[in-house]
Amino acid sequence: MIRRFGESVKNDISYTRRPGVYALLPIRQNLLLTHQNAPEPEFQLPGGGIDPGENPITALHREVMEETGWVIDRPKRIGAFRRFVFMPEYDLWAEKLCTVYLAFPVLRRSSPTEEGHSDFILPAKLALELVENPGDRQFILNFITGNIF
Repeated sequence: MIRRFGESVKNDISYTRRPGVYALLPIRQNLLLTHQNAPEPEFQLPGGGIDPGENPITALHREVMEETGWVIDRPKRIGAFRRFVFMPEYDLWAEKLCTVYLAFPVLRRSSPTEEGHSDFILPAKLALELVENPGDRQFILNFITGNIF
């Protein structure tokens, strides 16, 4: 059973399943996050949807590069969660299946290439305060308390 975070399922809505990959990216006691300006400004674990036919690890590398400009190494799956949300950028109600990986940022190649994204390296405790998605927050808390390694 995959744990659900966030809003309850609305029975009158048809959700589209949307698998995605997200990365917890430690740099010592800090975390590399992305800040997305729209549809609502928010700090997040870098990541996003897996394109049809795309390998999840390939998607993870692509999404982290697009949202942070960083190359990552040694991704390892550490868990998953579900969210039922409206995605205004796609005009879509989605059941997001979020697989989270621990990976290590090794090189900042460029600024984020995805419009409206910025990369930030923040102390993990500050990241916990700033990230709004409760699933992301749980994985950050697990990192801070040492429950990942």
